[in-house]
Amino acid sequence: MSAPIPAELRDASVRFARPDALRFISGARAPQGKRAAAVLILLGGEAPNYDVVLVEKRADLRSHAGQIAFPGGSMEPGDQDPIATALREADEEVGIVPASVEVLGTLPAAHIPRSGFDVTSVVGWWRDPVRLRPVDVGEIAAVHQVAVSRLLDPASRSTWVHPRGFRGPAFTFDDLYVWGFTAYLLDGLFELLGWTESWDASRTTQIPSRFLSERL
Repeated sequence: MSAPIPAELRDASVRFARPDALRFISGARAPQGKRAAAVLILLGGEAPNYDVVLVEKRADLRSHAGQIAFPGGSMEPGDQDPIATALREADEEVGIVPASVEVLGTLPAAHIPRSGFDVTSVVGWWRDPVRLRPVDVGEIAAVHQVAVSRLLDPASRSTWVHPRGFRGPAFTFDDLYVWGFTAYLLDGLFELLGWTESWDASRTTQIPSRFLSERL
């Protein structure tokens, strides 16, 4: 049975579209109008026990090796808009059927210096959740359907510190470490939705060394 959009998310697009939405995403930079990409932030489950889909990149990739991210990728000529890009990539990477996703809205595009992309984040509600597995096994090592409550738990939260002095929000659960742009998006999304629980931002964690081969 398809799950209807919860009332608290039905009008969320208004919050995502607000002119100052980027300020909620700490570390986000204004788009430069160059290379376009999109990611899908997909929420599902029953209130208040939502979950979100994250992918784990293969450890042997030349770029973003082992990183935790949202499904997504670069815009292709046949994509009508960032929403089409995000849905296509999610289907190709982990088999999320586009017709099962109700788009709630998009966050303003943010420039990622490391990749050179301007990334639009598409927030969606998953009407028909299923257990996922990697489809693009050349890029994706695993799919994690993570309870939002685990990410909101203050015990899962910390501030990452890069050797070059940069800082940002981090999420740790099981043996996974979420930092960088993905963590910025999670942090900003929770703020916009009013879900953030008080946590100790002074508690720092070290970025795993396997992630430090790439510049920010």
